[in-house]
Amino acid sequence: MNRQKPNGISWTDYTWSPVTGCLNTCPYCYARKTYERFGMSFEPAFHYKRLEEPARLKTPSKVFVCSVADLFGPWVPREWIDRVLEVVHANPRHTFQFLTKYPSRLYRWNPWPGNAWMGVTATDQPSMDKALEHLNHVETSVRFVSAEPLLGPIEADLPELDWLIIGSMTGPGATPPKPEWVQGLIEQARDADVPVWLKENLRWPVTIQEWPEPYRD
Repeated sequence: MNRQKPNGISWTDYTWSPVTGCLNTCPYCYARKTYERFGMSFEPAFHYKRLEEPARLKTPSKVFVCSVADLFGPWVPREWIDRVLEVVHANPRHTFQFLTKYPSRLYRWNPWPGNAWMGVTATDQPSMDKALEHLNHVETSVRFVSAEPLLGPIEADLPELDWLIIGSMTGPGATPPKPEWVQGLIEQARDADVPVWLKENLRWPVTIQEWPEPYRD
């Protein structure tokens, strides 16, 4: 497990990667670029020994699961996902945060453990429409969307969400979102009373980093 430093993923305490690699070819993927830069394979792989790591972490923590993979990609065997969820059930003191581009697979594990947050990546209007369509039927304690990288304007009804993350593309040649795209999503979240978390990479003039209920301080 990797503890997140101040310049890391601000909305979690640790990343935990029992599964690594992905078959998507997103041009903005930081994980694939990092693996390839160090000459490592980015083919999906299951690391059985890492299943023991959350149990060793005694302090209740937020744990982002598979930050360098998509655990619910159609290429991932159900056995791998089941093994990961066994760990989630066995460690109720931790909050496990999941994020996927494939929300249509999430129903198969309803209802989710009470210590699991289920998120879907939405970069533009079509992916946001798909995210909301499927998240509305996912039985979990926190449903959230991560609009990162935000690649276009989005109009959406958000009342069914518990949390909205907004972030920018990063790395060489990154194209930041237009300010009106970000402001529009913030206003839609405010209208729906949905907490917002703006990533530091947006360089937004005002810091907005709110936790979903009932996790607010």
